[in-house]
Amino acid sequence: MAARSAPSCHLRLEWVYGYRGHQCRNNLYYTAAKEIVYFVAGVGVVYSPREHRQKFYRGHSDDIISLALHPERVLVATGQVGKEPYICVWDSYTVQTISVLKDVHTHGIACLAFDLDGQRLVSVGLDSKNAVCVWDWKRGKMLSMAPGHTDRIFDISWDLYLPNKLVSCGVKHIKFWSLCGNALTPKRGVFGKTGDLQTILCLACARDELTYSGALNGDIYVWKGINLIRTIQGAHTAGIFSMNACEEGFATGGRDGCIRLWDLTFKPITVIDLRETDQGYKGLSVRSVCWRGDHILVGTQDSEIFEIVVHERNKPFLIMQGHCEGELWALAVHPTKPLAVTGSDDRSVRIWSLVDHALIARCNMEEPVRSAAVNVDGIHLALGMKDGSFTVLRVRDMTEVVHIKDRKEAIHELKYSPDGTYLAVGCNDSSVDIYGVAQRYKKVGECVGSLSFITHLDWSSDSRYLQTNDGNGKRLFYRMPGGKEVTSKEETKGVHWASWTCVSGLEVNGIWPKYSDTNDINSVHGNYVGQVLVTADDYGVVKLFRYPCLRKGAKFKKYIGHSAHVTNVRWSHDYQWVISIGGADHSVFQWKFIPERKLKDALHIAPQESLADSNSDESDSDLSDVPELDSEIEQETQLTHRRQVYKEDLPQLKEQCKEKQKSATSKRRDPAPGNSLRLHFVHGYRGYDCRSNLFYTQIGEIVYHVAAVGVIYNRQQNTQRFYLGHDDDILCLAIHPLKDYVATGQVGRDPSVHIWDTETIKPLSVLKGYHQYGVCAVDFSADGKRLASVGIDDSHTVVLWDWKKGEKLSVARGSKDKIFVVKINPYVPDKLITAGIKHMRFWRRAGGGLIGRKGYTGTLGKSDTMMCAVYGWTEEMAFSGTSTGDVCIWRDIFLVKTVKAHDGPVFSMHALEKGFVTGGKDGVVALWDDSFERCLKTYAIKRGALAPGSKGLLLEDNPSIRAISLGHGHILVGTKNGEILEVDKNGPVTLLVQGHMEGEVWGLATHPYLPICATVSDDKTLRIWDLSPSHCMLAVRKLKKGGRCCCFSPDGKALAVGLNDGSFLMANADTLEDLVSFHHRKDIISDIRFSPGSGKYLAVASQDSFIDIYNIVSSKRVGICKGATSYITHIDWDTRGKLLQVNTGAKEQLFFEAPRGKKQIIPSVEVEKIGWASWTGVLGLCCEGIWPVIGEVTDVTASCLTSDRMILATGDDLGFVKLFRFPTKGKFGNFKRYVAHSTHVTNVRWTYDDSMLVTLGGTDMSLMVWTNEMEGYREKRPCDSEESDIDSEEDGGYDSDVTRENEISYTIRALSTNIRPMFGIKPHLQQKEPSADERPPVSRAPPQPEKLQTNNVGKKKRPIEDLVLELVFGYRGRDCRNNVHYLNDGDDIIYHTASVGILHNVATGTQSFYQEHNDDILCLTVNQHPKFINIVATGQVGDSADMSATAPSIHIWDAVNKQTLSILRCYHSKGVCSVSFSATGKLLLSVGLDPEHTITIWRWQEGDKIANRAGHNQRIFVAEFRPDSDTQFVSVGVKHVKFWTLAGRALLSKKGLLSTLDDVRMQTMLAVAFGANNLTFTGTISGDVCVWKDHILCRIVARAHNGPVFAMYTTLRDGLIVTGGKERPSKEGGAVKLWDQELRRCRAFRLETGQVTDCVRSVCRGKGKILVGTRNAEIIEIGERNAACNILVNGHVDGPIWGLATHPSRDFFLSAAEDGTVRLWDIADKKMLNKVNLGHAARTVCYSPEGDMVAIGMKNGEFIILLVSSLKIWGKKRDRRCALHDIRFSPDSRYLAVGSSENSVDFYDLTLGPTLNRISYCKDIPSFVIQMDFSADSRYLQVSTGCYKRHVYEVPSGKHLLDQAAIDRITWATWTSILGDEVLGIWSRHADRADINCACVSHSGVSLVTGDDFGMVKLFDFPCPEKFAKHKRFFGHSPHVTNIRFTSGDRHVVSAGGDDCRLVTFSAQKRSRLCFTGC
Repeated sequence: MAARSAPSCHLRLEWVYGYRGHQCRNNLYYTAAKEIVYFVAGVGVVYSPREHRQKFYRGHSDDIISLALHPERVLVATGQVGKEPYICVWDSYTVQTISVLKDVHTHGIACLAFDLDGQRLVSVGLDSKNAVCVWDWKRGKMLSMAPGHTDRIFDISWDLYLPNKLVSCGVKHIKFWSLCGNALTPKRGVFGKTGDLQTILCLACARDELTYSGALNGDIYVWKGINLIRTIQGAHTAGIFSMNACEEGFATGGRDGCIRLWDLTFKPITVIDLRETDQGYKGLSVRSVCWRGDHILVGTQDSEIFEIVVHERNKPFLIMQGHCEGELWALAVHPTKPLAVTGSDDRSVRIWSLVDHALIARCNMEEPVRSAAVNVDGIHLALGMKDGSFTVLRVRDMTEVVHIKDRKEAIHELKYSPDGTYLAVGCNDSSVDIYGVAQRYKKVGECVGSLSFITHLDWSSDSRYLQTNDGNGKRLFYRMPGGKEVTSKEETKGVHWASWTCVSGLEVNGIWPKYSDTNDINSVHGNYVGQVLVTADDYGVVKLFRYPCLRKGAKFKKYIGHSAHVTNVRWSHDYQWVISIGGADHSVFQWKFIPERKLKDALHIAPQESLADSNSDESDSDLSDVPELDSEIEQETQLTHRRQVYKEDLPQLKEQCKEKQKSATSKRRDPAPGNSLRLHFVHGYRGYDCRSNLFYTQIGEIVYHVAAVGVIYNRQQNTQRFYLGHDDDILCLAIHPLKDYVATGQVGRDPSVHIWDTETIKPLSVLKGYHQYGVCAVDFSADGKRLASVGIDDSHTVVLWDWKKGEKLSVARGSKDKIFVVKINPYVPDKLITAGIKHMRFWRRAGGGLIGRKGYTGTLGKSDTMMCAVYGWTEEMAFSGTSTGDVCIWRDIFLVKTVKAHDGPVFSMHALEKGFVTGGKDGVVALWDDSFERCLKTYAIKRGALAPGSKGLLLEDNPSIRAISLGHGHILVGTKNGEILEVDKNGPVTLLVQGHMEGEVWGLATHPYLPICATVSDDKTLRIWDLSPSHCMLAVRKLKKGGRCCCFSPDGKALAVGLNDGSFLMANADTLEDLVSFHHRKDIISDIRFSPGSGKYLAVASQDSFIDIYNIVSSKRVGICKGATSYITHIDWDTRGKLLQVNTGAKEQLFFEAPRGKKQIIPSVEVEKIGWASWTGVLGLCCEGIWPVIGEVTDVTASCLTSDRMILATGDDLGFVKLFRFPTKGKFGNFKRYVAHSTHVTNVRWTYDDSMLVTLGGTDMSLMVWTNEMEGYREKRPCDSEESDIDSEEDGGYDSDVTRENEISYTIRALSTNIRPMFGIKPHLQQKEPSADERPPVSRAPPQPEKLQTNNVGKKKRPIEDLVLELVFGYRGRDCRNNVHYLNDGDDIIYHTASVGILHNVATGTQSFYQEHNDDILCLTVNQHPKFINIVATGQVGDSADMSATAPSIHIWDAVNKQTLSILRCYHSKGVCSVSFSATGKLLLSVGLDPEHTITIWRWQEGDKIANRAGHNQRIFVAEFRPDSDTQFVSVGVKHVKFWTLAGRALLSKKGLLSTLDDVRMQTMLAVAFGANNLTFTGTISGDVCVWKDHILCRIVARAHNGPVFAMYTTLRDGLIVTGGKERPSKEGGAVKLWDQELRRCRAFRLETGQVTDCVRSVCRGKGKILVGTRNAEIIEIGERNAACNILVNGHVDGPIWGLATHPSRDFFLSAAEDGTVRLWDIADKKMLNKVNLGHAARTVCYSPEGDMVAIGMKNGEFIILLVSSLKIWGKKRDRRCALHDIRFSPDSRYLAVGSSENSVDFYDLTLGPTLNRISYCKDIPSFVIQMDFSADSRYLQVSTGCYKRHVYEVPSGKHLLDQAAIDRITWATWTSILGDEVLGIWSRHADRADINCACVSHSGVSLVTGDDFGMVKLFDFPCPEKFAKHKRFFGHSPHVTNIRFTSGDRHVVSAGGDDCRLVTFSAQKRSRLCFTGC
């Protein structure tokens, strides 16, 4: 008997022995019901100690490794391992899944934690980055994710007292996280000197930012904020594995086996040493503790769970135990009692009571145990060991009987004979030894037939035979007890075996899958009584088969729970239970066997809830019992809808072909044609492989789909409207309950579902990202808010969406086989059903997952293929139609009954208020009552019933019905043959729409003078269609064969048709009756053409590469054209009827003379001059341009030329219809392109008067009629076409500023490199030479002189404690735009520079700063909505988009109090270059600098990314929301303007269309503004402003500015528009203009800055004022009335700023920069006092000691001395040819030292007057000079150089001073050197790439500030000779701080920037005096 069906009995998990203590921690808790929750293997266990009962959660598919308890202590979250691991949140009371979180982690989920109110869950992955992820677990939605750490993370916890803070710890680190927006930002804990940096294993958070953590060495580390404040040493003697916080305090457990309890302040309460208690043992290690009240739960490494009552702490109660480390293989059952014996590699043997569910005996052996057996009388227990020995024990007291070692390899199997006399022992060395039991186990025989290790043994019932299995899968027989092998089949045939545990043998063939020969089944055991067999395999599955099962691939039931391999499985002695053991999970599972008769009572347990498909109860390997699939369904399941090329691949393919294109497009190409097409009518309906896709809309129109078009058909007017948003085949359609919206799903690599409005035909939402290859079923929920969709990927994914938001709610794998339908429960929108091949599944939503249960057929039926399904009148009732014609009625998940409804499959069902309607393959529509008791009425679809108003003819009676819908008094029916019919309730049938049936359609011909066309198809029909308003099929004729081509004769009377068998016929064009037919060829006839004029000749081309020419009049073949090397594709006649042009499949263009067929050679230039009667070819010079850039992957299949020879229409393999100007010379011509067909367009033809174009879709079987709209007619409506593939080859214009902005590459701080070309070994890496005279500690020598001359002698010197950012001079206008805005009604302005956002008060000049960015800000915008007042968004530079702290991010903050409201880490690698708020202020748009220039829309308050899409392949400069919209925005960039719509979560874009205006080209667009009525204004690089209406260019404001228009601003109050550009100041022009709302008139404003050209980068308009930011780093306010300019902010134009000098006595300072200016700044007045233009880049500047002179060093080697009072030049000199780096006056004002990059220092004597002759210079300087300092007595000069060496020279001789002792005694006047022992501590560990550039010691001589290449300013104490000295850091600059100085009196620190060319002033805060009195 073949086991065709699975056994009808069942196993139920009853008990699990074990607890996972190894490699897991903190996984044991009390629930609210005082039950204990933990996990073992892949099962979550809830154990009730009171009732001694276990409940199981079995939603996981692999090992569980982490667990967290919800704060309310009912819900549990568990995480598993695996390739695609998921988290389940489940209820510990009902053990049902609440939510599933998936698709984020890989490898496994290491830790989990709930936050305080339980709304959010954090998880940590096991991937290489140990990703940390925060979930909104109820919605199944990820809120934030970030890389956790480079090494393992062991524990993570929410801070229970501070919101949005978390702490994680692990290998050598602890991190403190804050969550803001979608950004998780870590700060590493600082161990400092308080404790050693070491691995932290567990943690708990407490009040006041305290965190307690357990370390590897047994200490407890206490943290405050991120700093370690104290350690509690020796809390445990070894690693602390677990820490648990409760109301009373904390409990910790460690490797030392101790539990310690601490109070809330972490003072010790008590200690419990478990090793010392009566249950304890050496090596006990605690892995988990949980303290609740007076009970403590403890989980150990060795799989035990103890419960300790606090006041009896020395008597722990052991409530669970299991095997520990090592694999578990040995299992035996007692022959007479309910006992099981297990033995493991942990060397223990344990006996379990199956009734009491307890361990009753345990014995430890010397060796790991690998097998076990109990003798028949139950007295002896034999154990096989890993070392090859075996031991026999007495069962009752576990004493040893005998120990024998005859073998060296493991004993894997042993069994006593049924009569108890022998023991057979199978060893891994492939032998079986037989021992006599009575003879004290003397060896009596040996079996040696096997070649591989022995895996299984069985005795015969009479103990005379033994059968074995070995590792090769061989089954051998031996005679007992001698062990002789039995080879004769006869002898073994009748043997009855006492037990069956072998995996090979005829009786168990069925346990192996059909086509496998693997050895992954580890164990089987037969139950002879119940005729079932249980197996255990490597995949953690226990299966039940019928026994015997003879045929391979038998059906089974399967049970999961074990993790990896199940090593052994046995029935208990009375067959009540099955015991299975897991190898790696060390656990013992006890399953209750429920035989068939008891199943009825146990129905509630039958369907097992499951997530993965693998847990299906049935197997589906053998189809023998399933009826033959219906042919139609068979065909449909074969359809894969896979494509070689998807439309989504085109942009990539085009990029790959870029090079080809560049070479080809150097020539100027013709523009696209002026005419355009509009889709007018489509003949066809997709019924052959889709169902239930036809509905009435609200107003009674009919909506359906064909090809890539959604069609709305008005039956009164016989017109159609089209939804053209799809770009490939639509496969399914569903209508919203209100009947106004429709959802359609399409084919694609990442296929989308569009929801669109049937009235406006606009998309409302586009859903994508979760399916592959296509979407085959969709359904709306009853409330219309949700949508379900099913994909055609291999696992037929089911997705539930909130479609308006475009959000995925839940997703699950549907089934391996095809799913045909999905339906959402109308009463409970969280439930749905799917139906398909052998599949009916009931789902419910659980968070981000769906949990499916198989429909349970019970005894009523087999699992049938379901074709359709609907819900009934209550939420439990569901109905499905099967492929055999039955209707199944389901209640909940149980099949209640079946009703025979149709002959053949039931394809469609529809639920009515009272009853149902069904349609089937038998062509019958049946109406039923509401319980399918009676069929009320049937309608047969027959030709006889056709009503007179029908639009065509019914091809056959009873066509297969695929869709039914009711409404408006009619039944709407769609058939497989592509017809749509309306059935009146009384019976007449009206045909509304029809198309060809299945099979490709190729043949198309238009009539020579009537608006009709003919088509012929592989469906073996020839059809005539009316193209005039009646739009119907006029005639049809069935052919004996399919056809591929047809042609009308020139007089229109005859129609020639070429057939697929090589014959062709001519028919009367009116009646379609045969006139004549010929059959000369064997292959398909591919084209057929009458000669022009009288139509004398007929040319017939076939696929065997010949063309026959027939004379019509004589009906004879008169010529054959030979010479083609491949099949013929197209033929055309010339106007004289003498010449044929031929295209072949080998891309040859050939010419033949008629009528004989002689081949002609015609030069390609001549071809065009010949008059062709028609042109349908695709080859030759005339149409070179029609071949697309990606010609390799797609073919142009058809073309047709208008009769005026102006326009060529083409159709190609990708489904595009294109129009070109003819002739299209040169490659890649410009075109217009239309998408409606899905895949290849097989033919295109113009009608006789060119008014319409008819196109045929090959596989979509549709005939589309397009109207040809002439050029002038266009204006009225925007066309649907897309412009050409290739951007125009002209450049978009040139401007130096634009080019720089476009090409700039932003690097993040961490990667900045040194700004000076230094070389050599860094100071902190240099080896110190010990100085000759190391002084003894107590020295008689005089005290060392001061290092530094100080100015405040006698005062107590206080070091500076802190620096506070006070002023920033500068604004980033050079490469950023639109980044200056008004706030607070114009009182303040906001802008940015470096990484700082600045709020600048216009009246007082005071500034406040937002300093949360960790890198340069690139863009800034202000929220205009009154609800979000003063809200600013700034976007910064970043690295790769890996969501780590260096990833690009956007900060949204409050400008007034500088609070961060949200941080959005984004996927824009490199940086964020534009941000914009939407009209309501709730959405934020951002644009990236990544290569795709991605555009992202955020809901910024939640940190939720709504939509994301690649913007353009070149730089996008700005993207802005329309000021009145949350869904419309515009992006502009390099040769780019796009108009975007946000639909749900999808971004749809339209390119700006230029074609309506003559001779305009796409320029580079730089700025955008908006007007009313959908007007958009874009500023261009040439100074024009383009005006767009919708997405069409309607006007150009020429030369709005003379140079590029960089900035535009739309005033919301009055709609006026401000533009800013690059212009030279002139009388009438100005760089800023104010325009009216339509950009007709303007008023110009000049910026009175005195620059040669003004370049405006940012404009903003407030009340009566315009705010302007310029490229020259000025911010200017212009009054609108008087045009007066007020400069608010000044700065250097170009950096770096190298020179910096502070005034000796006042708060002034000077700066000198590359822009050739020296500027004087006043700190007190917060402004620039003066500037001097030098004409050359300045590098260094210095005040004289009295402050009356200034020396300036230039880049060209010249230096100048100015008098401060008059700014007159006192003297100047140029003795060097390259840059001067430092210039210094000596303290006595006598000398001037000038250091240069020529490795020199020159000395000048100033007392000799302004002639400035050099008096001497320093020799042998090893590298360029960086800084110089004079000694206080002006006798020495210290010079730091570019090779990290400091030299000291004598002044003025320039002699090198080498005596170290003398150098040590010098007192310096100033210290600005970065080198020297005194400042060794300023060099950091991380300075491998970047350097410290500058330093300055305070005038008091006790503080030191430095500036480095990372843009940091650091504050140290001076001197700092220790390496890596402690310091404070301050941010305010971009990378590279070039110079830094203290002002007089040390009141301020001034620093100068490199990249950011700005000056930053910090005010210096002194320490309080108290601490230094004893100095």
